[in-house]
Amino acid sequence: MLVLLPPSEGKAVTGSGAPLALDGLVLPELGPARTRVLAALVALCTSGDEDRAAAVLGLSPGLRGEIARNAVLRTAPTLPAGELYTGVLYDALELSTLSPEAYARAERSLLVFSGLWGPVRISDRIPPYRCSGGVKLPPLGPLGSYWRKETAEAMPRAAGGGLVLDLRSSAYAALWRPQGEVAGRTAMVRVLHEREVRGVLTRTVVSHFNKATKGRIVRELLESSAEPGSPAELVDVLRELKYTVEAEAPAAGKAWTLDVVVSEL
Repeated sequence: MLVLLPPSEGKAVTGSGAPLALDGLVLPELGPARTRVLAALVALCTSGDEDRAAAVLGLSPGLRGEIARNAVLRTAPTLPAGELYTGVLYDALELSTLSPEAYARAERSLLVFSGLWGPVRISDRIPPYRCSGGVKLPPLGPLGSYWRKETAEAMPRAAGGGLVLDLRSSAYAALWRPQGEVAGRTAMVRVLHEREVRGVLTRTVVSHFNKATKGRIVRELLESSAEPGSPAELVDVLRELKYTVEAEAPAAGKAWTLDVVVSEL
């Protein structure tokens, strides 16, 4: 099973390890692509035009310090990606408290998609940065389409022949879209919050519930001994874990969409 995760806006402030070594990241064939994005981002943030850099990166006035952080990415201390991201999904996943066996599974099966680095393992060492997947980074253009071309061959190989559980948000799903046979064994999860409003039962997608529930799902899958090999088997496993799941088999060559219905966090 391969699990695809988004990064988070919340990140650790600094690392403590050796500077970045791009050739040490997972899928080393993406090294040239990573080098180009890194060079473009550093060039933007060292150009002296802070207003332009802030506009390109979508930074509010309170986040302008991220420009200086990006400027020294090549020499900044690093930390494992699993410790870098600190948002709601990662708080619920609690990687640091997994059992040794579950953590080993996490190192093998989790891939975090980054606008800067592309896909990384939780053990890959990277410095804190600011560059979302929705950025149009000159001269490369939209990072979604840039990475989609670069990952078109590498990611199907990484997916192997098993289940792909895609928990990415839309901005990061654009960095690689499973196609054909791989799509047919891919499951995307949508979390719906069910509640009663004026006597009517309603379902809505709520960001906090969505991220936290996805983090808990990944944690429970890692801690369980289950090895679902297909979306249909994943539905059965999630139901065994007491989740309310609704799903229908899609047309051939299309990804599954699993609706996980929650009433409380």
